[in-house]
Amino acid sequence: MSEPLIKIEHLKKVYPNITPIEDLNAEIYRGDVISIIGPSGTGKSTFLRCMNRLEEPSGGRIIVDGEDICASGVNISLIRRKMGMVFQSFNLFDNLNIIENLMAAPVKLLKMSRQEAYDKGMELLRRVGLAQKALNFPDELSGGQKQRAAIARAVAMKPEILLFDEPTSALDPTMVGEVLSVIRSLAKEHMTMMIVTHEMKFAHDVSNRVFFMEEGGIYEEGTPQQIFSDPKKEKTRAFIKRLKVLDLVIENKDFDLAGTFTEIEKFGLDNLINRKSISDLELCFEEMIVNQLMKMDAVFPISVTIEYSEQESSSLMNVKYEGSSFSPFTDGDELSARIVKRISKSFEHKYLGGVNIVDIKFR
Repeated sequence: MSEPLIKIEHLKKVYPNITPIEDLNAEIYRGDVISIIGPSGTGKSTFLRCMNRLEEPSGGRIIVDGEDICASGVNISLIRRKMGMVFQSFNLFDNLNIIENLMAAPVKLLKMSRQEAYDKGMELLRRVGLAQKALNFPDELSGGQKQRAAIARAVAMKPEILLFDEPTSALDPTMVGEVLSVIRSLAKEHMTMMIVTHEMKFAHDVSNRVFFMEEGGIYEEGTPQQIFSDPKKEKTRAFIKRLKVLDLVIENKDFDLAGTFTEIEKFGLDNLINRKSISDLELCFEEMIVNQLMKMDAVFPISVTIEYSEQESSSLMNVKYEGSSFSPFTDGDELSARIVKRISKSFEHKYLGGVNIVDIKFR
């Protein structure tokens, strides 16, 4: 494999009251399109801002083309020429028209002639569908047009990598598509890009790699197929499927069944689960726990986890109990088993290492 364009080693960023990045390690290769996803507050934007030193890292190394850009005496301006940044809020110069916005940095920093900067700027505006807006000022453009102009301005500096910080978050939903289309076209041209985004379908379609950030670093990474279809780690799975989780522990036979039903009811209502699905969860719980496991003297505690996926609008009940192998679907009460099978989409019993595991999926 070729040498990475950028290598990040033990990156850390500390603020007075929070440490969003504790220990982040990554390698970025030329042509990579990396989508960075994860819950709010996990350091995604901070990561990008550290990469071009808009934020000063508190520790670690960022090696670009063999040079540690966190070392003292580094030419920050040169670093930023290599890394184009596209912000949420466009950051166009309001006192310049659009073509002047694109020409300013190439003329000043790359020492390009004004004619060459104009010609290349117009070529870029044509690529993003804004040639007719070249003489307009930013306040005369829609949000989507401003962001497309901001992308063209970043590309005008011929960066080695483009960093996008939630490029569609400030846009009206009707304008998101036009910006994502421009980014897709750049990906087809093998532009190296890192994109902080909450647009999951876009991340799936445009990326060759996905970073999921949690716990102060890159919690899990992989191809879009791996991350979105078969995540290996629990927090990734919960985020991708937007899982809501209710954990219940049954300590003994004298547990509060009515109170447990109240917990299931509240969980369902809080997460806008329809009434039939809530009733199915309660019925399944009663059949599995009260009419099956309680009667066969399962070894306590019995662990019950209910998951609801916002993405799929479906529920899963997971039941774990120790003891000898016992399947509620084949070894227990036949009527209870039929009831659970009738209200569920699928069901499975496994016996691993002395632990019974029952998974029941609902429609």
